[in-house]
Parts: sequence; structure tokens; C-alpha cells
Amino acid sequence: MTLSPDTIFDRDTLWQSWLDVEAALARAQADLGIIPAWAAEEITAAADLDKLGREELAADVKRTMAPILSLTRLLGRAAGKAGDYVHWGATTQNVMQTGRLLLLREANREIRAHLGRAVARMGALAQEHAGTPMAGRTNRQHALPITFGFKIAGWIEEMERAEARLSDATTRMLALPFGGAVGAMHAFRSQGRALNRRLASDLGLRELLVPGRSANDLFAEYVVQLAMLAMTVERVTSEVYTLMTDEIGEVSEQLDKGTVGSSTMPQKINPKYVVRSISLAAELRSLAAPALETGRSSHEGDSVANHLLSAVLDRAVPLAWRMAESFAETLERLTPNPGRMAENLARSKGAITAENLMMSLAPLVGRAEAHDIVHHVLETGGVSDLSTADEITAHMSPSEIAAALDPALYTGDSEIIAREAARLAIGLSARLGG
Repeated sequence: MTLSPDTIFDRDTLWQSWLDVEAALARAQADLGIIPAWAAEEITAAADLDKLGREELAADVKRTMAPILSLTRLLGRAAGKAGDYVHWGATTQNVMQTGRLLLLREANREIRAHLGRAVARMGALAQEHAGTPMAGRTNRQHALPITFGFKIAGWIEEMERAEARLSDATTRMLALPFGGAVGAMHAFRSQGRALNRRLASDLGLRELLVPGRSANDLFAEYVVQLAMLAMTVERVTSEVYTLMTDEIGEVSEQLDKGTVGSSTMPQKINPKYVVRSISLAAELRSLAAPALETGRSSHEGDSVANHLLSAVLDRAVPLAWRMAESFAETLERLTPNPGRMAENLARSKGAITAENLMMSLAPLVGRAEAHDIVHHVLETGGVSDLSTADEITAHMSPSEIAAALDPALYTGDSEIIAREAARLAIGLSARLGG
């Protein structure tokens, strides 16, 4: 079965995941002698949705309103004599939550792979434009010159933090929530812990000391970290969206031939990919609060919390998958415009490097005095007076002043940082699976 954001939690996918858990349970129990080995083989062979019959199962679920009861009833029938050993000692939530967890793991791999693509593109851009000057902005105003590669370096490092948080949450979440009716493995007598260990190993999950039905915090944390990831994606793409405006024009999207910008204004080329990324990220980010509500389950099991958890996961995980895919495509289509970066950087006619002039003057007159001199000249005469003001020319030559006011010569460690971030992106992309 091919999984996608549209099918990851659909009816058939979920049902098959539950059958996979029932088969794994039978195998683990056979290993421990709880049920006969031949029964486990028959149950595993029968645990296929195609063999059970989708419509028959759907009709039974509609009648019982107990999906696992209906599923195990039909599985038992399909397994013949081995059907007597189906769902041995398990409870509904054990199977439903474990099956969903297996699907979460598959979706997480896809999310990470798309993020890996995005980071790889960031790394390539950081390397290519490590020395491309542009205006750095604080409070949405020109601040100091940087390079475009330096800007992307910040994105890369933030993505590294997002990956670390998401990886930690994923490791904690991928734990087997299979402990029988209340989590203490009552029905398995003295073999409960051994069974949990075998089943976790079969499914590639870690063990929980208390494999109960109220450990929703593990899932809530994962969704919160997806929301944190969305925050980072939204920050990056919103900045890209701003840089695409006609007034700035420092980046654009590479659109396919025939793409229409506007139905009424033929001259317009509206962004297509970045806006989708922003929208998906904003929607995903909004699910952090509902995710936290799911952890407020009561005692050893709470259907209200579990229903809410399923609803949140059903929205958050496909959203994260689509967002990661859209984010990667947005960055892969991102086209920098170094010419416009240079034009915008030159708009202040050198005022953007006033700090450099101040720091060049500081060793000669003191830092505070240098600040006051440069500020006074800018306030009273403007940028053009920086090259002629007596307070400055008395201490610096014209060539020294010109060099101090050249934005391309005052980008700090931007290029060094950009190249280091490009190397960081290579390793990060590999870890993500891109």
C-alpha cells in the first residue's frame, strides 16, 4: 500500500495497521509458548485486509461501533481454527494506538526526507552566495551589510535545532503502548513483561515501563514539536515572501512555463509555492494547543482524550507531511537576485556602513566621540557629508573614509559563517534522509 498525506490515516490504512499489530502479537505470543506456533502462522497469513473483505468489515463496524471487535471477529474467521487465539489478552486501545504509531513512523520518515531536501537546497544556496552582499535588516529596516549566504546560515542552524527537538520527541514517542486493559499486562500472567519486550522488538519500538493507555504526552510532545517545526518553516518562508515583493525583489520563484499570475492583471506574477508553505505552516502551528489538551487523560484510560488525540494526529501529521514537501519545493524554486540585493544595499549611499566609519574613527577620538561625530554629520548634512565633514577628515584620509563606507567591505564574518553552515547542511540533510 502506497502511503501519502491523503491515505496515511484513512480507513483502509488504519485497518491494515491494526491487522499488522494483531499478527505481530500472535508471533510474539507463539515465541513465548502462550499460543501455538501454527496458530501464529495462520493468523499472520490471514491478517490481510484483502482477505477479510473491506465491505463486510465496514458493515460489521457500523453494527458493533467497536472497530477492533469487528476486525478481530473477521480475522478469527479468516484464520480458521487459529482464530481461537486472535487478540489473545489484548484490549482495543492497545491495538488502535500501536497501529497508529506504526503509521506515524512511516509518515515521520517522509516528513524528514522532504526536510532533508529543503536543507540540502539551503546548503547549496549558502555556499553559492556565501559572499553575495545584501542589506541585513532589523525591525524591518536596513541595519548592516551581510551576505545572502549568511541569512541562509541562520535558517540552516534553526533547522538543525528543529531536527534535534523533533528527533528527541520521535524517539520518545516510538514506544509500544501495549499493556493490556490498564497497562499492567494482567491477562498474560508472569509473561507480561517478556511479551511486551518481544512485541516491541518485532515492531521496532522501544519498551515502556508502564505501557498503559494514558501516555498521551508522548504523542502530544511530537505534535508540539511539529508545531515548532512549522514555526521555523513559517519564519523562513514569510521572510522569503517579503523579499519577493516588487519593492525589494531580492528573490523570486522559478515558475513553470504557462503559469498564470493573475486572472485579471496579466502583468502580475504572483508567488505560488511560498504562499502554500506559509499557509500549511500556520495551520500546523495552530495545533500545538489542542495537542496539549490530549495529555490531560484521567486514571488508566480515557476515551475522551483518546478521541481528541486521534483527531489531532489525523490533522497534524498529514499537514506536516504536506508542509515539508511544499517547503522543499519552495526552496528548490527559490531564485536569488544578486543585482537587486546590490541595488538595495546601495540605497543608503553608504549610511548602512556608518558603524564601520564610527569604529574606524573610534581608535583616534574614542568610541563615544566617534559615535556622536558620525551621528551629528548624518543628522545635519546627510550621508554625502561623511566624506567631507571636518570632524572626520581631520582624522581620516578620503580613501580610508571611502573604504569604511563601502558595504561590500563590511560584511563581518558573514562569508565564513555561510560556508560553515553549508557544511553543516550536508550532515543535517543526511541525518534527515534527504
